[in-house]
Amino acid sequence: MTRVITKFTRNVPHWQPRLKPVDLEEASQEQLDALKVTPSNTKVSEYVLTLAHDVESLKVRSPLFNAIMYDEGGMSRSERELGALGASMVNHCIYCAAVHAARHAQLEKSTDVTDKLFRDGARADLSPRDRAIFDFAVALSEAPPRVGQEHVAALRDAGLDEAEVLDLILSSALFGWANRLMHVLGDPVRVS
Repeated sequence: MTRVITKFTRNVPHWQPRLKPVDLEEASQEQLDALKVTPSNTKVSEYVLTLAHDVESLKVRSPLFNAIMYDEGGMSRSERELGALGASMVNHCIYCAAVHAARHAQLEKSTDVTDKLFRDGARADLSPRDRAIFDFAVALSEAPPRVGQEHVAALRDAGLDEAEVLDLILSSALFGWANRLMHVLGDPVRVS
């Protein structure tokens, strides 16, 4: 029996695709080449194997994902994860929220921020920098025109420079898209 998950947690659920993922043993050479650049440069997930049905999209998506989330310079990795978490919470993507909350906690060596966000939601008591980052990611994810000068001023007041603001925009926007794609391709489930 499987159960769709509706609550945010750092425990990453199983993601159940609606389409059969590409079987690595049956994959074409073109699919295998596209799969060589996995999003986190780690194992190939069922999600990525599902995306491998569209080789041209996957060949563009994975390097873009890696550049936005893992390149050196600009915003810290944990802050990029916080931006992705804000977007995932707005989009109610349980799977992505769990992944990014777990990575944020791992990188920060603390669950404090994610505990507060999951317990108190958007009203969580965060540091001024985390508050500015989270609020910007939420506003951008709810409706891009909602982001105003007050959001940018809060980022500046919190000490973010141009490169960091751009990284925040990119990580939040990337998950605005990725969450929606993940929703239509499958569901987060717990197997009981």
